[in-house]
Amino acid sequence: MTTEIVATSLRRKVPFALAQISDEARQNVNDVLSSGWLTTGTQALRFESEFSAHVGVSHTVAVSSCTAAIELSLRALRLRPGTPVLTPTMTFCGAVHAIVHAGLRPVFVDVDASTLVPRPDQVVAAAARQRPGAMVVQHMAGFPVPVDELARAARLPLSRVVEDAAHALGARVGSRPVGAISAATCFSFYATKNLPIGEGGAVTTDEPDIAAFVRSARLHGMSKDAWSRYLPGGSWQYTVDADGIKANMSDLQAAIGRGQLLHLDEWQRRRAVTASQYDSRLAGFAAVELPARPPVGTHAWHLYVIRFAERVGAHRDEIIDALAAAGVGTSVHFIPAHRFPYFRQLLGDDACSVCPEADAVFARMLSLPMHQGLDTSDVDYVCDRLEAAVAQFS
Repeated sequence: MTTEIVATSLRRKVPFALAQISDEARQNVNDVLSSGWLTTGTQALRFESEFSAHVGVSHTVAVSSCTAAIELSLRALRLRPGTPVLTPTMTFCGAVHAIVHAGLRPVFVDVDASTLVPRPDQVVAAAARQRPGAMVVQHMAGFPVPVDELARAARLPLSRVVEDAAHALGARVGSRPVGAISAATCFSFYATKNLPIGEGGAVTTDEPDIAAFVRSARLHGMSKDAWSRYLPGGSWQYTVDADGIKANMSDLQAAIGRGQLLHLDEWQRRRAVTASQYDSRLAGFAAVELPARPPVGTHAWHLYVIRFAERVGAHRDEIIDALAAAGVGTSVHFIPAHRFPYFRQLLGDDACSVCPEADAVFARMLSLPMHQGLDTSDVDYVCDRLEAAVAQFS
């Protein structure tokens, strides 16, 4: 480790992600704590209504995580147990677990090395191996995927498509906001996400039957939640209408979300500016390839994922260590799901050996710091340290 890197690491730190909590969110939390009602109640109902208005969709059902949102959305499609479901392999393991937990069978789809999302020909190839009954479309890093095009490639109607929009709040596919395109769209409000609550998720849909199922199934399949039962004039009686799980959002989480949502548009503008600043600084740096820009639509810029040239990619993990020593937080998104032992045991080696582009690009990927708290000097510092780290291994 060079003296220069040690010295700079003592002066500055740029975290990979940093959640900002708005004053309105803090006040909303205080109001909930003073109310005496902490679990799902009026704050959750208001958050659902406000989120629906923001996305432009008829129904939002707030849940405990995006993972739960994907599972419940797939269950709402009423597919036969074991039905094949297409999923990109370049995704978080929890998104694949959601398919398994819904009683269905994941079918991995390779990804384009530039966009990190599947191309139509890759979807066609995966669908030829196992005829799918549904598909999960992931907007990786916030890149808006042409959902209709991939659905046609899979020979599936949009009513059999669930979108994983954990990275994509604020993205647009053409002129359409992500959240109002397919049967159901699943969002994440994890601490690192564009709308950070800490934990939480949501399902958005224009289909009342899907919304009704998810609303019941998120709380054990019960016909009424506690708020409905304990309201003045409410009844303790309920029935169980579905095979449910425990996945409701509390009023504490919803209170934070309502305050954060007021700032989302401005935070998204700042992310877009940061992405442009990275582009400008790294455009002439031959050691890296920049994230793909969508030909149409709007990128959400949840992540800024660079790809090293092959000769540099061999030192990716050493570069990560050098950046960490200089105070720069980074990550890798994602380890392709087909590489994990659990999925190989579940699906078999043959089913997990069909994603060569994902395997090749995985070794060269690096996610740089991306959050609404970054300023120009932060971007300059990250790029300076990146160039210095790469120089050590060139």
